[in-house]
Amino acid sequence: MTTTTTEELSATTLLRFATAGSVDDGKSTLVGRLLHDSKSVLADQLEAVQRASAGRGQDGPDLALLTDGLRAEREQGITIDVAYRYFATPRRRFILADTPGHVQYTRNMVTGASTAELTVVLVDARNGVVEQTRRHAAIAALLRVPHVVLAVNKMDLVGYRESAFAAIAEEFTAYATELGVPEITAIPISALAGDNVVEPSAHMDWYGGPTVLEHLETVPVSHDLAHCHARLPVQYVIRPQTAEHPDYRGYAGQIAAGTFRVGESVTVLPSGRSTRIAGIDLLGEPVDVAWTPQSVTLLLEDDIDISRGDLIVPSTDAPPTTQDIEATVCHVADQPLTVGHRVLLKHGTRTVKAIVKDIPSRLTLDDLSLHPHPGQLAANDIGRVKIRAAEPLPVDSYADSRRTGSFILIDPADGTTLTAGMVGESFASPEPVAAEADDDGWDF
Repeated sequence: MTTTTTEELSATTLLRFATAGSVDDGKSTLVGRLLHDSKSVLADQLEAVQRASAGRGQDGPDLALLTDGLRAEREQGITIDVAYRYFATPRRRFILADTPGHVQYTRNMVTGASTAELTVVLVDARNGVVEQTRRHAAIAALLRVPHVVLAVNKMDLVGYRESAFAAIAEEFTAYATELGVPEITAIPISALAGDNVVEPSAHMDWYGGPTVLEHLETVPVSHDLAHCHARLPVQYVIRPQTAEHPDYRGYAGQIAAGTFRVGESVTVLPSGRSTRIAGIDLLGEPVDVAWTPQSVTLLLEDDIDISRGDLIVPSTDAPPTTQDIEATVCHVADQPLTVGHRVLLKHGTRTVKAIVKDIPSRLTLDDLSLHPHPGQLAANDIGRVKIRAAEPLPVDSYADSRRTGSFILIDPADGTTLTAGMVGESFASPEPVAAEADDDGWDF
């Protein structure tokens, strides 16, 4: 097994990517092949997989077992939960999220792709583009994942025919382009045989593009959030009240985006009160500047009312605060989301009561048409919603900030996550139909 030195790692960039695709398209096998052929698997892990594979009567190691770690996953032969893997090559470090393919677990694909800069969408060369393929492409577009790789898998089962690959690549590219995916790269592979995963295939001389790993190592990554809109959601107010620091009052949290500097004028939202940064503590030491994703404590010049859930931003770059939020959402719960639904809305570190005032449209994945005013969104549906929050919230457009432009809706009865939302327009919306008011105390 090859090793990567600390010096080499410090000079490499980081790529977060996710895999997606329908059931049995070979996602876990692809991930296992990437880890195995890039020599990122420890010897004892490989031995354990070989023993488990032999116990199931298989001649060689089942590389899917490198990621499918749950007993239910191994018994059913499917991926259920998101499996995260960390590996590195001399050229780049990777955080990989292997997401489930079954429609029942689409919600987990949303989780895995929410922080990804690239998504690998697998398609079985025998089946072509199916509904779940379209759903995953739509989610990648909705989450504004900048790079999508179409991996046409199991090419060995269609005789490595170029025509089979070309037809699937053309259909998927047209669909994803209409969704607004900015970059699509199609690669023909066989994850089981290792064709075009890490090493070029000897069976597809008609293909002259990169292997999957080569593309992952060379795709341009731009996730320098230090130059984005500066945002610090307050997670905790620190008041040690010690003899050494009797008047210490700090506001702690992880910087969601951007950079903060001592002396900078900042505004606290939603109150709108302004002050200046008197100091920044990082790991118990004072610093002059801090940036995302550091966890810091800000000390402010003025003693103003700040609590968990508030957002500290530069005074010259404050987002609007509003109780009325329009967003595109992916509904992830079995319970439908309906017009008039009472929910909790979690944005950053703040959670408030809210009402679904309207569902203007639902996206039809087959032809990307909009079904107007469906009345509800079922599990895995993508649609537009209008929400009224009980309190003003400082929200960015998701296009400007994936961190402060997103939210989740929660069932107030049992805490179940209902919906993942992205603030701002993504699909055209018909005229709204207002929700009927009632007197249960949830209308704002």
